[in-house]
Amino acid sequence: MNTYGRLPAAMAYGKGCRLWDVHGKSYLDGLGGIAVNTLGHAHPKLVPALQDQIAKLIHTSNYYYTPNAEKLAAKLTEISGMTNVFFCCTGLEANEAALKLARKYGHDKGIDKPQIVVYEHAFHGRSIATLSATGNPKVQKGFGPLVAGFIRVPLNDIEALKKATDGNQDVVAVFFETIQGEGGIHPMRVEYLKQVRALCDERGWLLMIDEVQCGMGRTGKWFAHQWAGIVPDVMPLAKGLGSGVPIGAVVAGPKAAHIFGPGNHGTTFGGNPLAMRAGVETLRIMEEENLLQNAATVGAHLKGALQQALAGNPGVREVRGQGLMIGVELAKPCGALAERALHAGLLISVTADSVIRLVPPLILSTAEADEIVAILVPLIEAFLKE
Repeated sequence: MNTYGRLPAAMAYGKGCRLWDVHGKSYLDGLGGIAVNTLGHAHPKLVPALQDQIAKLIHTSNYYYTPNAEKLAAKLTEISGMTNVFFCCTGLEANEAALKLARKYGHDKGIDKPQIVVYEHAFHGRSIATLSATGNPKVQKGFGPLVAGFIRVPLNDIEALKKATDGNQDVVAVFFETIQGEGGIHPMRVEYLKQVRALCDERGWLLMIDEVQCGMGRTGKWFAHQWAGIVPDVMPLAKGLGSGVPIGAVVAGPKAAHIFGPGNHGTTFGGNPLAMRAGVETLRIMEEENLLQNAATVGAHLKGALQQALAGNPGVREVRGQGLMIGVELAKPCGALAERALHAGLLISVTADSVIRLVPPLILSTAEADEIVAILVPLIEAFLKE
């Protein structure tokens, strides 16, 4: 179907932070499959592990236990400080499960029409429920009527959140991304995250944090909200968790872990042996290769180099983000830059019309970060002069 505005390239193979197309042209990967390829391409430790798993068992149904699911769940609860995990296949599925958890949490308390606080510029997926939670009219256009039960508020404004919910006994949860990805790389401030956690505790709401894009080490901690020292009640994950193998997860704390009972939710492929092995090996290799620290160090270097190179350019509004999740906002729509960068040998994306998004593999080296700057900055400067 005509669902993607594709760029003129067909990728054939990859190694590390580079890809080659079917004609042999090479590209530096500044996109990482949109924050998916945590370990880059054809990682020498991940590939044999997946080959081994494929030769043994790819899929069974959820009628049975999967040993690596137990192992991956134990690791995710250890690094998150939470208690239970549900495995699915994508971020959309994980976010859909989070919304169902919030609604059932409300119904279990006797609330007939539970409401969930969501945010301007948010992106949680393209199913009917998750696009209703998304704060982008372009994503929603043509798919009405939307699902009811959402209250939308601006980012980083605790008084606006209080004002929008004061006296409303139907509110059951607050749902947001710590750093909005599709919305234009907008971070939640640390102090605001603490305030929302406190408000959820005070009012008995679930704190649900969508870490699908900004989680799994991308900012230099396992999960971006950990910079604020808080723990959510519900945390959807996906993307980087399997380093390219489709996987999703919903991690829950004590307040949410037992909301679902048998029959309330399910999945066909979620938790299958191949995806679970990919998750286990991804986390193991991330620790062995100290990739959280690498994301923090190389990300700071890349962001600083872009800020320095673009300083004083009136067409550049801001270079922002954390770790290896960086946005360069320009003063005009810049979708054309994705194809120009492709021709120059660099993979990027443009989100929110005017924000260049960089989410490369977490194995990116400082030299490769410098190469991104050397390719991208002249493209931006030339584009802004047009």
